[in-house]
Amino acid sequence: MTTEIDLTIAIPTYNGENRLPKLLDRLEEQTDIENIRWEIIVVDNNSKDGTAKLVEKYQQKWHYPFALIYCFEPEQGLAFARQRAIEEAKGELVGFLDDDNLPEINWVSEAYKFGQLHPQAGAYGSQIQGLFEVEPPENLKQIIFYLAITDRGSTPLLYEPRKKGVPPGAGLVVRRQVWYEYVPKRLLLTGRVGSSMLAGEDAEALLYIYKADWEIWYNPGMKVKHVIPSWRLEKNYLISLMRGIGLSRYYLRVLLLQRWQIPLFFCIYIVSDTKKVILHYLRYHKIIKSDIVAACEMERLIATLISPFYLLKLKNKLF
Repeated sequence: MTTEIDLTIAIPTYNGENRLPKLLDRLEEQTDIENIRWEIIVVDNNSKDGTAKLVEKYQQKWHYPFALIYCFEPEQGLAFARQRAIEEAKGELVGFLDDDNLPEINWVSEAYKFGQLHPQAGAYGSQIQGLFEVEPPENLKQIIFYLAITDRGSTPLLYEPRKKGVPPGAGLVVRRQVWYEYVPKRLLLTGRVGSSMLAGEDAEALLYIYKADWEIWYNPGMKVKHVIPSWRLEKNYLISLMRGIGLSRYYLRVLLLQRWQIPLFFCIYIVSDTKKVILHYLRYHKIIKSDIVAACEMERLIATLISPFYLLKLKNKLF
C-alpha cells in the first residue's frame, strides 16, 4: 500500500481537555522534521468534557505543514480508540502517544529514523520515564514499572515476548499495514473503562504482530515523560491496576501457545500460580494490610490465578 504520509501521530484521549495542550505544544516544537511527511490525529474516545472544542481551537490557529485532525470514537475503550486511529491514519508508521505523555522534541524524527533502519520491526517502544506530581515512596519504586515506565538502557534491544514481555502502548510505534493485517479489529482486552481496570490491550495487539513473525524493539532514542498524578500512587488505584493486570494474564499467556498445548499449560499455570499465592501469603501475611507493595503483589497473584475463569466468563458474555 502506497502512502504520501510517512508517520501518523495518534493520540487516543478520554476527557483530555486539560492534558492535551502540553502534548500538542510539545509536538509543535519537534525538530529535524523537514524531510518527514507527518500528521497528528486526536482520537476522542467518547469524552464528556471540552476535548472537541479544545482541538478545534488549535485547528483554527494551526499554521504548520503537518495536519492536525480530530475524529470521534464512540465505543469506550483504548483498544477501540487505537483501532480507529489505524483506520484513519495515512502514515506508513503510526506512533501512539497518550494524552499524558510528553515526548522529547526529537521524538518524531527518532521514531521515523528507527522505522527506516529496521524494516523488519513491526512495532517498537520508547524509553519512558515518570514525571511525578509527588515523588513516590522508596518502597513503591519496585513496582513503578507497572505505570507504563520503561527504561531498558541506552542501547536498542529486541524484545522476546516469551521471556521479557512487550513494550507498553504509550510511546509505541507500529507499521500501519502490519497492524491492519494481523491485529483483530476487536480485541478481547479492550482497555480500562469505568470501574473496570482490565488491562493488556497493548500486549494483546503486540502478540498478534509477534506471532506474524514481525520484530518488536525497544528504541531508547525515542524518549517520553509520562505524567503521573499523585492519585496514581494511592493504594486503591494501585490495587485496581494490579487486579486488571492479573486478570488479563492467562489470555496473554495462551496467545503464544499452540491450541494442543493449552490444556497442558492450563494445569501447569494453575499449579504454579497457586504455589505463588501461597508462598507470598506465608511470607508477607503479617504486613499485607499495611504494606502497599505486598498488598499489590498479592492482588496481582490472586487475579492471575483466577484469570482463566474470569476470562472464560468474559468471553462467553462478549461472544
